[in-house]
Amino acid sequence: MLWSMIAIALGFTGIAVLGVLAVRVFVEVRRLARQVGATSERIQRAAEDLERAAVPLASRMHETGRD
Repeated sequence: MLWSMIAIALGFTGIAVLGVLAVRVFVEVRRLARQVGATSERIQRAAEDLERAAVPLASRMHETGRD
């Protein structure tokens, strides 16, 4: 009888530990997703800035190529 109670207690403890770890993983995944979203927005803004900066340079290069 003692062994069965110990087995049930260990099983419950194992499931509780797995639940806590699952919650921690879920929280970290959400945090990572927010960081990825913010970083992709920053990359998008940087790409737009680069495109705006490259347009005048490309037009100047096109004009100097005609000479």
